[in-house]
Amino acid sequence: MLRRGFLKNAAGGLAVGALPLSGAWGQDAAATATPIPPREVPIAKGIPAGQIHIMPDDFALYWTLPGARALRYAVGVGRDTLYEAGSFVIQTKKEWPSWTPTPGMLEREPEVYEKWAGGMPGGVDNPLGARALYLFNDGYDTFLRIHSTNRAQTNGTAVSNGCARLVNDQIIDLYEKVPLETRMFLYPKAGQSAGSGHAHG
Repeated sequence: MLRRGFLKNAAGGLAVGALPLSGAWGQDAAATATPIPPREVPIAKGIPAGQIHIMPDDFALYWTLPGARALRYAVGVGRDTLYEAGSFVIQTKKEWPSWTPTPGMLEREPEVYEKWAGGMPGGVDNPLGARALYLFNDGYDTFLRIHSTNRAQTNGTAVSNGCARLVNDQIIDLYEKVPLETRMFLYPKAGQSAGSGHAHG
């Protein structure tokens, strides 16, 4: 019932600790386009309230609560080597944000992203959707986001350029709970070591 992997200290990397996970929730999310509602679950004692923890192999995001509890949301995560494990701070929040492809995205898939090189205004067709939380490390924007998607079927999958995705109504719910300067942790995938927290986009 316990998954190892918790932050060692404020300045350190990902190390030993525990959060509970209950089976192959990611498989359930991938099997249907119907969004899985957030669920309150017990977690290990001693984990501070008001943090975000993402377990990529289980496609689960935890918003920690007082009393060794957390709200668990189904998410989609970054694909292959574009997933960046590490510790971050939420230093910007935006409603209906604009979006510009990163230099890495333009380099990897110019045929897909070149037409948006100048940016896309916020709106229902914008890839960031209704809300976005911006992940920083040591004061630098990592280009990683927690944002919304109107494609519920991508929850429970690893297809993004590195960002974590929730369906629109659930990111709106999470967005209202998360203040600026919230600490956030992306745990390594199976077989992956913890990263620096400096993503390349």
